[in-house]
Amino acid sequence: MKIFGIGPAAPAAVHPSAPIPVQGPGVGTGVRVALGEGGPSIFPLVLGGADFGWNVDVESAHGILDAYVELGGNALHTADSFAGGRSEHVIGSWVHTRGLRDDVVLAVRVGHHPDHPGLGPVNLVRAVEASLTRLRTDRIDVLYLDATADLPSLEHALATAAWLVETGKVRHLGAFGFRAEQLVEARILAAAGYPHFTILDVPYNVLRRSDFDGDLRLVAGAQGMVVTPSHALEHGFLAGAVRRRGPVRSVRGAQLAAGLTKRGSRTLRAMDTVGDELGVPTAAVAVAWLLSQRIVAAPIVNAYAPEHVAELAQGVGVRLTRSQLAEIARASE
Repeated sequence: MKIFGIGPAAPAAVHPSAPIPVQGPGVGTGVRVALGEGGPSIFPLVLGGADFGWNVDVESAHGILDAYVELGGNALHTADSFAGGRSEHVIGSWVHTRGLRDDVVLAVRVGHHPDHPGLGPVNLVRAVEASLTRLRTDRIDVLYLDATADLPSLEHALATAAWLVETGKVRHLGAFGFRAEQLVEARILAAAGYPHFTILDVPYNVLRRSDFDGDLRLVAGAQGMVVTPSHALEHGFLAGAVRRRGPVRSVRGAQLAAGLTKRGSRTLRAMDTVGDELGVPTAAVAVAWLLSQRIVAAPIVNAYAPEHVAELAQGVGVRLTRSQLAEIARASE
């Protein structure tokens, strides 16, 4: 069974049947996009580590990471709360043993580690220091502040982030779980000299649009932010491996079963049709749909095996036509 976890400007226009070449000998090859204003240049598919150290052991995770960079990937995402920090340990050990720190972009979300929860100044600094230790590095390329954690004061959080940037521990700031009005407040503070968010992470996919489409999308677009959507495959449902209900024996099984609605089934059938037309897996169609959204930079995707990475990466190499997008839109209404 193939189950996946979980895109800036759309990729360069190409004919759907002529994929952009993304394979190469290693990091630094393939398609690249800018991750926000002044941000690093990355492959338009970020590999997430949500399951590393939890559902995926160290050896398997390293194999997945190897497969990703062989396809030209260079951006990794994790959080200090994933598997209690074990995800960071796994990624840190891989980066260290492969000697690739200067070749990859490390993105980390903080705010929910039990040892230093929330985004108060003291805990924010401690969280970053702990992540640096687990990742075996001296800097975090993109630090996502998680607004779903305790946020006593956005001004104090940004002032602390400014210090982290000034000391070189953090390069760029991203936002996760922020409401539209919080992004407006953050931009007002940025006008007063505080660092500004250039990247937004929001759960977003063809089936989960309501949380983003609306004020949040308008504000992010007006501020020139790019989006790195998490849950690009809706906990794996949009990979199409599960089509019928069965016994639910795990959290992952419950998440997959939640997609088995009439709307979800219609959407999968439409994506199957598009995938057949393009000669790519259904999971790749889900990635391509996200990359068709102009504000999206790179989806954050999780994989359980190297072959999953190869299937997902195919979504970078195709561009959906207007008729294909319309077909998917009708099915997902």
